[in-house]
Amino acid sequence: MYVRTLRPVSALGPVLAGVLMAASGCSAGPDAAPESAEPRTNASAKAAAAPLTRAQLRALAFKEAEVAGAHEAGTPVQDPQPKEERRSFPPVSDPACQTMLDIRHGKRASTVVLQIFNWKGDIWGGGSTLAAYEDGKAQQAFAQLQQALGSCRSYEGTGWVGEFKATLTMEEAPGIGDEAVRFRETVPMGPEYPGDRNEQFTVVRAGNTIVMFQKLNVGGRASFPADLINRQVERLQNAQRR
Repeated sequence: MYVRTLRPVSALGPVLAGVLMAASGCSAGPDAAPESAEPRTNASAKAAAAPLTRAQLRALAFKEAEVAGAHEAGTPVQDPQPKEERRSFPPVSDPACQTMLDIRHGKRASTVVLQIFNWKGDIWGGGSTLAAYEDGKAQQAFAQLQQALGSCRSYEGTGWVGEFKATLTMEEAPGIGDEAVRFRETVPMGPEYPGDRNEQFTVVRAGNTIVMFQKLNVGGRASFPADLINRQVERLQNAQRR
């Protein structure tokens, strides 16, 4: 499995940029505060940082004019459907694969925003999922994703068009964000289609957020534009430095 994990200055990524340094030197006297008192206070304040809100995530998504080749009104930003309006499907055949599905769709996040991408001359399109987590929980979710991808190679499930079987193939992860993984899913289609359904997924952790990019093709292979991935991850990182 190709998994690239970067190690930034801070263990929790850009949202906690800057390691707290204990002051050096001698005590000023018996009434002086312990050297570690201020760093502990700062660490507690940082640990209590709230996750990005839905409004912030929506503002960080792309405007239509920022996406080269996009159709007019082709990059809508959406909120997930309310639970009571969603169609539910049974869990897939492999529990590890179900964990992967849950995390890539942000089901364990505090807040999620979806963006659809429709390009001119591309009938298949793509999408992204921006998910904000409480402090430290994005790291936990990403670790669970990596573990799940260590054993998830195929699964069977039921979707909008009925039963299907998906096969996963790991790809080399891009060197962006704090951690990233990339893989493809292939699903055989019926004879009325030009070939198998082939979808690439790139999942990146940036601080206390996880963003997933997906690009669909049928009968061929496609990748989500690297420039858009880099810019979206950079926006999420910068938003958490403020």
